[in-house]
Amino acid sequence: MDPSRIATVFATMRAGNAQRRLSFGLAERRAALDRLADVVRRNEAALIAALATDLGRPEAEAILSDYLPVLQEIAHARRHLRRWMRPRRVWPTLSTFGASGRVERQPRGTCLIIAPWNFPFQLAIGPLVSCLAAGNAAIVKPSEMTPATSALIARLLAETFPPDLVTVIEGDKTVAEELLALPFDHIFFTGSPAVGCVVMTAAAKTLASVTLELGGKSPVIVGPAANLKQAADWITFGKFLNAGQTCIAPDHLYVHASVREPFLTALRARIARAYGNGEASPHLARIVSPAHAQRLAALISDAVEKGARPLLGGTPDGQFLPPQLVEGTTSDMRLCQEEIFGPILPVLTYTDLDAVLAAINHGDKPLALYVFDRDAARIEKITRATTSGGVGVNLTLVQFTHPNLPFGGVNTSGIGSAHGEAGFRAFSHERAVLRNRFLLLPLLFPPYTARVMRLVGLVKRVFG
Repeated sequence: MDPSRIATVFATMRAGNAQRRLSFGLAERRAALDRLADVVRRNEAALIAALATDLGRPEAEAILSDYLPVLQEIAHARRHLRRWMRPRRVWPTLSTFGASGRVERQPRGTCLIIAPWNFPFQLAIGPLVSCLAAGNAAIVKPSEMTPATSALIARLLAETFPPDLVTVIEGDKTVAEELLALPFDHIFFTGSPAVGCVVMTAAAKTLASVTLELGGKSPVIVGPAANLKQAADWITFGKFLNAGQTCIAPDHLYVHASVREPFLTALRARIARAYGNGEASPHLARIVSPAHAQRLAALISDAVEKGARPLLGGTPDGQFLPPQLVEGTTSDMRLCQEEIFGPILPVLTYTDLDAVLAAINHGDKPLALYVFDRDAARIEKITRATTSGGVGVNLTLVQFTHPNLPFGGVNTSGIGSAHGEAGFRAFSHERAVLRNRFLLLPLLFPPYTARVMRLVGLVKRVFG
């Protein structure tokens, strides 16, 4: 889109925001959410088809990971919106006795939502739900890597909302750069840490607030008391959903030496049952592009050349990459340095849990940490000794879908939180309002006479 056109869209949206400030209340926000839910339901088949075109996404995965989470997010926001919008009273302190205070959640204004390609519908529409619930307008920039889904999003939102409330602007990196140069009130970005730095740098120039949902190398620890079948089930699901192209997918696996062999036997069997034995499975999504598939193949080649050993694998076929298990990885391999973002799972054997915790803490703070064990004390030790965006105990991925849990990272894995009330707050400004009823502070106003100074002394004894 031409830069002047982008600027016009932005100006129109800002003007619309100014007119809506007093009229976009609870009823209007609920109506907007209802319209959004209706258009999503009516286009379920179109969404499934678009995701199949862009990612080879199986129908079940499209429903479970893009379609239903969006409808749940809308229903949850609609149900709780009255409470979220209600001003919150705060108790006075001794120094502010005689005043009443409250916190009002105001819309931030005109927002930019930049969505990624891996879950192109959910990660565009989910943040939009929070944005509308908080009373804002939004420009949505879908990923150009998933053109069928991007076009679907553009069509659906144009059918549903006036352009001064929601507008979709499609395009590549150049369009994103043009958008980031505009003075948005809030930017919600989902993507890689490297691009997150670019977004934050651009936001700093206009002092826009940001929510950054990034990623990282999320570890899994399988302890000596783990239920091995349960661990194999959940790790297979979490790692290979969307062919591993998930920001909270298990990135690498630490398995205790005492359970290594039975666990790997269970894991191989579970992978084979889910996806076959290396053939092009209809139950496994495809890699998003030839370039991404080539990158993943290069990660495997680099690891094998440096001494890693494949434990499971098949022959890649274009953008189909069968599940891979790799053992014997070392820190000089790209598999250990980069977020994998594909169906490759390095397996590391350990005996010393403290060494594992030290390795996790030595790296960037992950977006997710997963623990499989039945020893409560050991689980507690792992969670207390590490920092991550979220923790899953005896499960994977599902922490993302819980509407009452905030979802977000730490430092390189993200800034701010999303979903449910956390998402509503991300798109809201919490304004403090203090009303004077009978504050006694004027007794201390100048001129500072002897009487005032005696009162100052009394105040100092009380508060000092």
